[in-house]
Amino acid sequence: MLKHASYLDSIPSAQGKFKMEKSPYVHNRLRWHSSLMKLTFWSFIFLALIFIFFYRSPSSNPLPQDPSRRSLRTYNWGGPAWEKRVRSSARIRSRDGISVLVTGAAGFVGTHVSTALKRRGDGVLGLDNFNDYYDPSLKRARQALLDRSGVFIVEGDINDSILLRKLFEVVAFTHVMHLAAQAGVRYAMENPSSYVHSNIAGLVSLLEACKSANPQPAIVWASSSSVYGLNSKVPFSEKDRTDQPASLYAATKKAGEEIAHTYNHIYGLSLTALRFFTVYGPWGRPDMAYFFFTRDILKGKTISIFEAANHGTVARDFTYVDDIVKGCLAALDTAEKSTGTGGKKKGPAQFRIYNLGNTSPVPVSDLVSILERLLKVNAKRKVIKLPQNGDVRFTHANISLAQRELGYKPSTDLQTGLKKFVRWYLGYYSGGKKAAG
Repeated sequence: MLKHASYLDSIPSAQGKFKMEKSPYVHNRLRWHSSLMKLTFWSFIFLALIFIFFYRSPSSNPLPQDPSRRSLRTYNWGGPAWEKRVRSSARIRSRDGISVLVTGAAGFVGTHVSTALKRRGDGVLGLDNFNDYYDPSLKRARQALLDRSGVFIVEGDINDSILLRKLFEVVAFTHVMHLAAQAGVRYAMENPSSYVHSNIAGLVSLLEACKSANPQPAIVWASSSSVYGLNSKVPFSEKDRTDQPASLYAATKKAGEEIAHTYNHIYGLSLTALRFFTVYGPWGRPDMAYFFFTRDILKGKTISIFEAANHGTVARDFTYVDDIVKGCLAALDTAEKSTGTGGKKKGPAQFRIYNLGNTSPVPVSDLVSILERLLKVNAKRKVIKLPQNGDVRFTHANISLAQRELGYKPSTDLQTGLKKFVRWYLGYYSGGKKAAG
């Protein structure tokens, strides 16, 4: 455009005072300038269209977002101040404490585990991508809770290998508590790729960072009772078959266990998988039945209660979150050191799998009855057949192995646990200040 303006400035504004010389040189020069003007003009138009497309279109006509890529957005991290917060949060403050990286720290179980670790003087650093699978404001409220306890949560994705490498450079973690995952059985039918992204690719990304760390940390991670799938033998034992998953979520968790075994075998990583059984409690997940039953009962909405074929009972081994936390801490405390260095295995490493449940399956209809008494509201029930969307008829944990090796002993019955949940729920959503969804 500068050449264009300079050429225009060289032409006199008054007509008739400029005599054009009819030489080939001048003619060609004018043609060249004319072409340059056209090129400049169309370049400007092209750039303007690009600007409009990339900067204006999203606000006026947003394109649907691929949920599987929600967590791939850019995060701001790094710098002296950031590293100082990371080190401070991960600093061990007790004599025999450990330094733990907790992934999924703003999640339900992650918040409770991080709080318990910090309370006893361990160093704790959180990592979470704050995705919108459910209301992110609940995750932010948990983050504020942890911040008051001195736990800093780094915003980032477990698939970000550069970030993970940086975290292990800044802090020599002794342990990793891996709780980040795409949860939910039914949502897998809507967005299957998000499960592969988080539960498989994310796990591999984390294990890659751990195998290359020096020292290698011991890793405890959340598997799921869903791996038992269509298994009809009860109660479920760690030795039972797990090759019949009933959902994609279950399949990704089972794949995770096999991947973990591979990294244990090849790289000497100490790995412990915990199969959680229907965890519930304060600060829980809104997509869980006890949570949205509470919401809908208070709103006077009809709730759907599943029944199996031939009017069979659907039951769950509901496990209170404090009991799960005790199992997680016991697994961390009994985890042996990894045996690799610089990605090379030096000897056999510990590999364990435990059930963490309550051992007392309760029919879902009884869960609703307890909520009715606690809320002092009668539920509008609608009984429907159990859909073929990944849900199973029952879960029941055999916890004898965890009892023997971890000292795991759940102590909270469903009535007591739900009473604590309802008290939290009414306080958190009191007066309609926060929308329950």
